[in-house]
Amino acid sequence: MISLDFSNLTKIKAAHGLTTKALQATPAQIGRHLKKISNRKQGFYTVIDDAAKVKKINAFADSVAGKYTDIVILGIGGSALGAICLKQSLKHLFENELKDLSPAPRLHILDNIDPALISDFEDLVDSTKTLFIVITKSGTTPETLAQYSYYSHKIYQKKLYPRDHFVFITELKNNPLRQIAREENITCFSIPENVGGRFSVMTAVGLLPAKLIGIDIEKLLLGAREMRDRFLSTDITLNLPYQLALAQYQLAKKGKKINVLMPYSQKLIRFADWYRQLLAESIGKQGIGITPVNALGVTDQHSQSQLYNEGPNDKLLMFINVENLGPCMPIPTMIKKPANFFPEGLTFNRLMHTEMEGTITALTKNNRPNITINVPEVDEFFLGQLLMLFMGATAFLGEFFKINAYNQPGVELSKVITKELLQKY
Repeated sequence: MISLDFSNLTKIKAAHGLTTKALQATPAQIGRHLKKISNRKQGFYTVIDDAAKVKKINAFADSVAGKYTDIVILGIGGSALGAICLKQSLKHLFENELKDLSPAPRLHILDNIDPALISDFEDLVDSTKTLFIVITKSGTTPETLAQYSYYSHKIYQKKLYPRDHFVFITELKNNPLRQIAREENITCFSIPENVGGRFSVMTAVGLLPAKLIGIDIEKLLLGAREMRDRFLSTDITLNLPYQLALAQYQLAKKGKKINVLMPYSQKLIRFADWYRQLLAESIGKQGIGITPVNALGVTDQHSQSQLYNEGPNDKLLMFINVENLGPCMPIPTMIKKPANFFPEGLTFNRLMHTEMEGTITALTKNNRPNITINVPEVDEFFLGQLLMLFMGATAFLGEFFKINAYNQPGVELSKVITKELLQKY
C-alpha cells in the first residue's frame, strides 16, 4: 500500500512547517467535503467501475492483435498525458527502440502540431501498418483535427480504408468526430460527459492504448479502486487523498504556493508531467493557484536543488520514493580507483535511495517543507493507486479553495480566440 510521510513538516520551523494537529481532521469535516464533491457529480472516481467499458476495450484489442506494428495517439493535453504516463511507467523504458523486445506494437504520442515533429515522424512509421487513435472529448479540438486531417489524407492516398487505420475516442454528443465515424464506419469509444480530459486516464483515453501495448488494465483499475475507497472514507487515517490535500492547502496558506513533485524513479517522470496539468488546470483560477514543477531524482539534484535549498522558501517538495526500483544492480569495483570511493557491495539501488535521503535531510535542515510518498514498486496496481491519490487530492483542494476544480475557463477563452483568428485567416 502507498503511504505518506509528513514527519519532516513537524521538524522544521513553525513558520514553514505544520504541526501534527494541523494535519488532522474529524469525520464530520471530511464528510462535508465529500458531500460537496459528490454534489459536483464528477465521474473520475466512478468510471473505474465500468465493466462494460473494459469488456469493449478488451474485445477491440483482441480483434486487432498482431495487425499493427505501431499505435499513434493524436491528441493533446489530457488526451495524451495519461497514456504517456502509463507507457513510461509500465513498459520497458526503451521498448520502442528494442523492436523485438515485445510482440506488442510500439506506442507513439503526437501531442503537438509543430511541423518539425509531424515531418520527422514521417520517417518513423509505415502508415499501412499503423493504427491512429484520435482523442478529443469535444470532437472539435483544432490541433487534433488538424492531425487527423493530415493522416487521413495519407491513408486515402494509399487507397486504404480509414476504418482499418483509425479509432476515435470522444464524447457521446454529436460532433465532427462522431459524424466522421458514422460516415466512415470507424470504431468509436466514448468519454463520459462528467469526466474532464485531465481526469480521463481511467477511461478509454488511457485504457485503450494501454491495453493495446500489453498493460494489465484490470490490475490498474484494481489499484485505483483501492485508493478510491480510501478517498471516500471519513477516517483521516485511511483517507490519503485528504491528508495530501490538507498539507498542500495549509502550506499554500503559509505562502508555499509552488509544489515540486520529484519522483526518484525514471519510470515516474511522465507521471509528474501528468500531475502538472492536473494541478495547474484544476486549481489555477480566480486568482488562486498552486504552481506545479516537475523534477526527477537524482538528475535534478544537479539542476534545481540549489534553488530549493537556498532560494525563496515558497515551495512544498513532494518526493516519491519507490522502495523496489527493480533489478538489483551492483556497482563493480573500479579497476583503478581512489581508496574507498564506493563502499564494497554498493548497488545503484542503494545509491539512489541514499541520494534521496541526503536531499531530503538537507532540505529539512534548511527549513524547507517536504513530504515523502512511499510506493512499494512501479506496477499497474500501485500506479492505479498513485493516479487516484492525486486525482482525489485535487478534488479536495478544489473544495478547500472553494473553486470548481473541473472547469478551465482560461483555456476555453484561448480556444475561442484561436478559432476566431483562424476564421479571419
